[in-house]
Amino acid sequence: MLKHNNFHCYTESLPIKVFQYENPWTVPNILCMVRIGLSPVLGYLVVEKEFDVALGLFVLAGITDLLDGYIARNWAHQKSVLGSALDPLADKILISVLYVCLTCVNLIPVPLTAMILSRDIALIAAVFYVRYRTVPPPRTLSKYFNPCYATAQLKPTFISKVNTAVQLVLVAASLAAPVFHYVDSVFLQALWYITAFTTAASAYSYYHFGRQTIQVLNRGKVQ
Repeated sequence: MLKHNNFHCYTESLPIKVFQYENPWTVPNILCMVRIGLSPVLGYLVVEKEFDVALGLFVLAGITDLLDGYIARNWAHQKSVLGSALDPLADKILISVLYVCLTCVNLIPVPLTAMILSRDIALIAAVFYVRYRTVPPPRTLSKYFNPCYATAQLKPTFISKVNTAVQLVLVAASLAAPVFHYVDSVFLQALWYITAFTTAASAYSYYHFGRQTIQVLNRGKVQ
């Protein structure tokens, strides 16, 4: 039914039961929060053209990304539904901040950044809508934003994972360009087109496979 990304039609029949309660204070979730906290710091360094420091801090952010995924996969008690949402959210915040700041210093073209931000805004809006539809009534702000209650999980498509990796590679290459003096290289320009292609493909994959990307964690009938 969601083949054409009709979230409204799908969520009319989404099931609900009782919230799945979970502990939000896991190591992977804390590492995701660290990555989110590093985002504005990285953005400031880029705008100030401290590219060498920014590159080092970006590598640190990448290490936290690898660590939180490794811990969540290998220790069952560290895995959470919140973490499955927080990890891509941390990536999106980091990517969005860095793309905007790298565009401000003319290292990434404006149309590419606009495409990436548009895709992420649309996806986040869809996630918020699904969250609203799967929270049982009475729907309150405290219930809606309580991270301890899990109602639905967005499962990224394969091309979306590839796209995130490509976007991060472009960020790393762009940060390194002023440090290693290859700002005007064909390599960077090729990465722009590859990133644009994977971003468009990722957006289409969510549009086409909307139903398969949503896993509802409770039973019953949405009111």
